[in-house]
Amino acid sequence: MNISRDVFYDTSQVAIVPMGFCFPGQNAAKGDLPPRPECAATWHDQLFALMPQIETVLAIGRYAQTYHFARAGRPLPKKIKLDDVIRNWRDFAGEAPRIIPLPHPSWRNIGWLKRNPWFETDILPMMRQAVMRALHTNYI
Repeated sequence: MNISRDVFYDTSQVAIVPMGFCFPGQNAAKGDLPPRPECAATWHDQLFALMPQIETVLAIGRYAQTYHFARAGRPLPKKIKLDDVIRNWRDFAGEAPRIIPLPHPSWRNIGWLKRNPWFETDILPMMRQAVMRALHTNYI
C-alpha cells in the first residue's frame, strides 16, 4: 500500500476488518477453513453501518470480495474466477464505496502472482493511488 506502519495501524485512518472475527480452524491439508458464515451475518453489517464514511474498501481474498460487492449492491457473478474479478476490477469497483479486489496475501499465492504479472504493473499502482486519495480524506 506504500504507507507507513504507523498509518497502517492508526485506527482513525485504516480499518482492518477480517471476514471472520475468529479463527475458523484448519482443513486436513492444514489450510485455513473458510470464514464462518455467521460472523459476517452477526458482525459485518452492523460494523459497516457504523462507518458510512468509508470510501474505499480493499477486498482481500474471494470471501471478502463476495461479501463487499454484495453489500454494495453489486454482487459478483456466481462462477466468476478470482483472476477475472481482479483483472476486470473497473467493471466491479463502482463509486462509494469503491471496492478494489485483491488476492489474499499468502505464500500459496506466489504462483498466482508469477502467472499474473499484470497485477504488479497495473493493479498495485492503482491501489496505491486509491489509498493515498482515501488517506487524504482520512478514511480507508
